[in-house]
Amino acid sequence: MANISSFGGSRPPFRSRHGNSNSKFVRKNDRIRAVEVRLIGADGHQVGVVPTRQALQMAQNAGLDLIEVSAGVNPPVCRIVNYGKYMYDLGKKGKGKEKSGSSKLKEIKLRPRIELHDYETKMRRMESFLAHGNKVKVTLFFRGREMAYRELGFETINRAIKDIAHIGTPDSPPRLMGRNISMAISPLPANRRKLKYTQPDDEMLDDEDEGDEETSENGEAPAQSETPAQP
Repeated sequence: MANISSFGGSRPPFRSRHGNSNSKFVRKNDRIRAVEVRLIGADGHQVGVVPTRQALQMAQNAGLDLIEVSAGVNPPVCRIVNYGKYMYDLGKKGKGKEKSGSSKLKEIKLRPRIELHDYETKMRRMESFLAHGNKVKVTLFFRGREMAYRELGFETINRAIKDIAHIGTPDSPPRLMGRNISMAISPLPANRRKLKYTQPDDEMLDDEDEGDEETSENGEAPAQSETPAQP
């Protein structure tokens, strides 16, 4: 009879099927445990939420595999793809991420009287940054006579906190410092993140949008000229 105390030795009694923490484990086909999934078809278009059995049958009819691409949301997101090609592409993306480094501090800039379209664009970008594990610094700028509308500024930034609460949470309450209101937002744990403004399979949005930029490690944003406010 095996001695139970031997389990504490150098060799474990079993090995996790996830293997090395650096390896990529992807559930496919019958290994997907969820009762229903949010399905992306073989053509890349959203099918919607369907029973897992139905999604698996659709994959089989297409001669492809059902792959779980995002397990951290409810229901999980699955795609109908060729498994071999998907894992090859995933490996290439992983190498690219290793070269680019770890998560970064991003910055989103707001104005007290921001237009609805611009605000929605900012929310999409912030959600994209947080969904990829990045922290976001949110800064609201006052110009000239706008300092008389500080309450409006706090209303705008508190609205942003509420509208992004499904994926991120502020590290501390927003603070007024000089002519700016600023705060930092950290992503929620992966299994609690939800998407409202972007698609589950989207790549992270870039930093080329005017007013949004990557922040250096010391938290200071590069100098940038500002466009005069519209009358």
